[in-house]
Amino acid sequence: MVCTVDGASGLCLGCLRTLQEIATWSRMTDEGRAAVMADLPGRKSRIDPRLLGE
Repeated sequence: MVCTVDGASGLCLGCLRTLQEIATWSRMTDEGRAAVMADLPGRKSRIDPRLLGE
């Protein structure tokens, strides 16, 4: 999958990660990745629902 980033929120419309998180994902610690994953559910509200097809 190719990421599509929402300019207003800075989040990928698919995975809800930032470009920085995407770029450093493979170098992040398990704890760092777990922290990002835990934060993802709350990020969806930062994106215009129309961009998500809702």
